[in-house]
Amino acid sequence: MKHAYRALALAAVLTLPTTALAQTPPTANHRALAAGYKALTMCSALHTAKEAGATRTPASVEANELVGIYPELQPLVDGMTAQMSGDVVSVAWDERAPARVAVHTPGRGCVIQPMGYVVGGAPARAPQARRTSAAALPTGQAQGDAAALDAAVAQAFGGGFGAGANTTGVVVLQDGRIVAEKYAEGFGPNTPQRTWSVAKSLAGTLIGAAVQRGEVDVKAPAAIANWRGQGDPRGAITLEALMRMASGLTSDTAGNRTDALYFGGTAVDEQAPGWPLLAPVGSTYRYANNDTLLAVLAVAPTFAAHPPAELFDRLGMTHTFAETDWRGNYILSSQVWTTARDLARFGQLYVQDGVWEGERILPEGWRAFVSTPSGPQPPTGAFGYGATFWVMNRSDGVPADAFAAFGNRGQYVVIVPSRNVVIVRRGEDPTGKGFDVAAFARDVLAALD
Repeated sequence: MKHAYRALALAAVLTLPTTALAQTPPTANHRALAAGYKALTMCSALHTAKEAGATRTPASVEANELVGIYPELQPLVDGMTAQMSGDVVSVAWDERAPARVAVHTPGRGCVIQPMGYVVGGAPARAPQARRTSAAALPTGQAQGDAAALDAAVAQAFGGGFGAGANTTGVVVLQDGRIVAEKYAEGFGPNTPQRTWSVAKSLAGTLIGAAVQRGEVDVKAPAAIANWRGQGDPRGAITLEALMRMASGLTSDTAGNRTDALYFGGTAVDEQAPGWPLLAPVGSTYRYANNDTLLAVLAVAPTFAAHPPAELFDRLGMTHTFAETDWRGNYILSSQVWTTARDLARFGQLYVQDGVWEGERILPEGWRAFVSTPSGPQPPTGAFGYGATFWVMNRSDGVPADAFAAFGNRGQYVVIVPSRNVVIVRRGEDPTGKGFDVAAFARDVLAALD
């Protein structure tokens, strides 16, 4: 009977559209997702900080990452308690079912286990060997108005670019040197935070590295096993179409709600490949996590020899942890934990047109490829879309070549090649409390002029 209950609960979580969750009273589905959200967030925040040499407390995570979350989950998360034992974080959600469990592995971050998982019921993942340190980014005096730069950064922490926004870190690079850096209390240079959708741009960079090695062709159909059946129209979806959010696939919701995968405990290769084609490939823009998940799944065979950590460590991003689902599929649409300084290194790779310490990491022309709108574009909003990056060519006071990685809760990496500038802003903005990244970039760039 217990096993039947678990199976029914899991099926319900995987099939119920997220939009319905917000319209119904709390159910087993709500509680299971809320417990998964809390277990994974607490596990990742505490353990990645420890590995990076920083200190986080459960109270800090409760006050930042677990405040202002999805409204249908917030009251449930507030009422749940995370239990920590070594590398395991568990959160009870129903007296008839096992607690939701997240497990940490050194070098790999945390994994939310499938519903019904019992601690000790599966073999642990092997730790991943990582570089433990890298040469520090150089620091220097800003070229421009240093006082104006300091004022812009101070405004970012004082609500000047969005009332109610919670800025946790800012790093500004000019000519490869840190010219501004500031953190909120409880955060610092070695404190990883979740990237949310900034991970999509990291995914595009990993794909670019595979292209440079000759292992991947973005113009070719994406190598998704489920689409290889004769007559399956999805077989025509290219890797580029996935990177540009132009696959033509549908899903339960557009945007960043992939709850069953992120917190429910299902796996990428279970959920992402099954959506039907709704529009001709390349004809429609639809921002969806599934397109990035599928792009990463298509290049996953390259990770055996070149895992994401290899590239991160090569760039000195030694405090960056790419997480997977319980089957080992990377969730590079959202689940990466990293520091502001590591993201500054990531941005600097693009300022340097894909070359790092004299070695070409990305193909010639890759920067232009990811930062150039091509094909269908977002029907509304201030920003265009390239290939896993947003385009800021419509933002006043920002050069036309500026492009950026954007993530939920206020994660931003703005890259301005013509100015040799990278602007990183980390945050834990509550739902509905946005940060005006275009205005912040404008004021920072004006100060550096």
